[in-house]
Amino acid sequence: MTNSDYEVTSHLAERMANVRRRRQDRRPMEGSTLKSRIITWEPSEEFIKNNHVINTPVQTMYIMADLGAYGKLGHREYEHVLCTIKVDSNGVITVKPDFTGTKGAYRIELDGEKRELWKYTIENASPQVKQEEEEREQRVFKDLYSRHKEYLSGLVGSEFEMTLPGTLRLFVNGEIVSAQGYEYDNLYVHFFLELPAHWSSPAFQQLSGVTQTCATKELGRDEVAYFSYPFTLEMFFTQEDESEGSLPQWPVLYFEVLSLDFWQRYRVEGYGSVILPSAPGFHTLTVPTWRPVELGTVSELKRFFIGGSPELEDMTYVRVPTTFKGERLSRFGFRTETTGSVTFRLHCLQQSKAFLESSAQRTRMQSVLDRLGGFSQQNSLYTVLEAFQKARRRMQEARESLPQDLISTSASTVHQP
Repeated sequence: MTNSDYEVTSHLAERMANVRRRRQDRRPMEGSTLKSRIITWEPSEEFIKNNHVINTPVQTMYIMADLGAYGKLGHREYEHVLCTIKVDSNGVITVKPDFTGTKGAYRIELDGEKRELWKYTIENASPQVKQEEEEREQRVFKDLYSRHKEYLSGLVGSEFEMTLPGTLRLFVNGEIVSAQGYEYDNLYVHFFLELPAHWSSPAFQQLSGVTQTCATKELGRDEVAYFSYPFTLEMFFTQEDESEGSLPQWPVLYFEVLSLDFWQRYRVEGYGSVILPSAPGFHTLTVPTWRPVELGTVSELKRFFIGGSPELEDMTYVRVPTTFKGERLSRFGFRTETTGSVTFRLHCLQQSKAFLESSAQRTRMQSVLDRLGGFSQQNSLYTVLEAFQKARRRMQEARESLPQDLISTSASTVHQP
């Protein structure tokens, strides 16, 4: 509202003027009308007044001045508000306008023939707080803050949850980011986690999931479906026999990509697997997929017109099936076709008491981390062997290119005592 003579009260101001202020600590009683009926389709005027709550009750005091001429005191048009002081239920005092301080005085210019100009200042005339009172107030605040800190620490808990000795806890906060390079549109991903021997998970942990169906968009030459589907995995590895020399197997995340057409028929677009990273931290993995195919055009026509495609009965056949107990797995005659790829983001966190062991203790006992560290090196074992074989072949080729008399001379020189 302004101080204009032609001001018209708005609808909002009229409604707010009739609002009944209510304290914040008031709670509806059991069985009341508000609790039984969530929505009131035809509220009455009284209902609106009773239930329109101002969150913070405020008490207001106005300091006013009558600036009328002598003999014209008491008229409404000469009354002016010099200062407004508000105090809420939290003890906060608001002064408007603020204390003058180093600023200039406030001005009030009157309408009329004389055009009188009034100046006034607002000063804080409260007595200064004594040193003892200020120290007492600081102690009260310090005690209040310490109590609040104890309350917050009580909510969190004072004990840090630790794993059992010889146990490694693995947290994985993952995200299925996207799938790209597939033949059909409207993709979704079905995934599950396989826990090898000596691994376990809590009873409430879900080890499988299905993403939402996502339409693809064109990005360069590929059609990309952005899922941004989050998932969380928690598992434990328990070292039962410390003398066991074999390296532990790491959990594997199996997944399949499927497409859904207009008639709600699905097709398998690809299978893939991800070995959870053995190193903690952030990892971005793009995993290629494949799907089984049949010879001839009948299978592709069936896939296009009536849906369906060859599927795996056991998804672990992507790697070595869990039911396989032999020494050699033959896949002769099994035909596949390379399809698109799926991108994962994985945040891995490891927790174990072995992190707290000293170097001397680590040399005396075979800890979980020592064995798992060997597993992390097992991934690069084939790369090292392949590089060694290449170096050996190069050495043999260099040996064959040398003259025969030089080789015999060097050999005799080596065998001399």
